Amino acid sequence: MVNLKLLSRVPACAAILAAAILAQQKYTGPLPPQKDLPYLVHGDNLLATDATVAQSQEKKNDTTYTIPGEAAKAKTPLASPIFVFESAKIEATRLQLFHLDVRNGHREVTFQKRGRGGAQPLKLSVSPVSGSVYRIEAAESLPNGEYALTPDGSNDAFCFTVY
Repeated sequence: MVNLKLLSRVPACAAILAAAILAQQKYTGPLPPQKDLPYLVHGDNLLATDATVAQSQEKKNDTTYTIPGEAAKAKTPLASPIFVFESAKIEATRLQLFHLDVRNGHREVTFQKRGRGGAQPLKLSVSPVSGSVYRIEAAESLPNGEYALTPDGSNDAFCFTVY
């Protein structure tokens, strides 16, 4: 026989347990020293991503954005990098993550003007930490390579390498 009083307490216990787990996931590390610049979290240290502006080249059916150099100076061994970001002018929720191809001494990403194909943003998880500080995580493991966080609709790029 099933104890109905016990069953009625299960949802309440589950809600309390979920709240406790979420409370434990809060960011307690260092805060970014500069606004509008994503920082890679490495334990108790922050590593600034390489801020640059991508140059665009229009072709018939696509647009290619290029960034000088074969690799970013900011490097992480973490396949699922975590960033901390303090927003001033750039909204954290507008940041997108792209994999960059290395070609002829530079990094690039190509977008199709029409139809399918071309680069698609990788999934990110963005959650507020406090005030205008956000925790940004790659939602999936990233293979080794070059990447850029970029605000939607902007040529600004914040580059890093996963190795």
